[in-house]
Amino acid sequence: MGRRIQGQKRGHGSPAYRAPSHRYKANLEHRKTEQADTVSGTVVGIEHDPARSAPIAEVEFEDGDRRMVLAPEGVTVGERLQVGVSAEIKPGNTLPLAEIPEGVPVCNVERQPGDGGKFARASGTSAQLLSHDRRVAVVQLPSGQVKRLSPDCRATVGVVAGGGRTEKPFVKAGNKHHKMRARGSKYPRVRGVAMNAVDHPFGGGGRQHPGRPKSVSRNAPPGRKVGDIASKRTGRGGKAGNK
Repeated sequence: MGRRIQGQKRGHGSPAYRAPSHRYKANLEHRKTEQADTVSGTVVGIEHDPARSAPIAEVEFEDGDRRMVLAPEGVTVGERLQVGVSAEIKPGNTLPLAEIPEGVPVCNVERQPGDGGKFARASGTSAQLLSHDRRVAVVQLPSGQVKRLSPDCRATVGVVAGGGRTEKPFVKAGNKHHKMRARGSKYPRVRGVAMNAVDHPFGGGGRQHPGRPKSVSRNAPPGRKVGDIASKRTGRGGKAGNK
């Protein structure tokens, strides 16, 4: 079967392919409060988190609890933030979806009530609250997908800070190297068709092409499991094949 391919090396879990989670500063989960309770805190600092490209804010609450939260655009040091049902509708405050007006951009949206936040957490992203009633809240995610969530799911009002990050070019390979190393990603990444036949199933040949179907079974052995894994459909067949 040849040598171990990159996918097998990643699955082995060596330090070169492992995310440096020991450097990450916090999980950035919403603070848990009582159903009818609202707590306030002051932003005491804005910091960089190696786990993400968006800045994070350190908040000190009235009861002495200090924690990191995802910083929306416009949040500054010294600003007061609120978490709870009766919090004010302004960037940085966290409320249940049932208490947020329709059309307001939100971020760090929970999938299940109390899970701390799962959606719209990348820099410059936000979800749109389309509608809500007593049983369901309809939210449009940054990808365009529309999800029906519980009205008790909490979200932070505003857009995640750090927007426009992808508009600045890396300029040189060294910058890309440091960025990928902080994420625990392999860089540079060589295309399979550019490899020799001994290194990859798509390697070899007189020109760069896979030489075999890219669709592969879910149960394929590790050395062959490359390409479109268990694809339900491909580009073949025109309109009839995409129905």
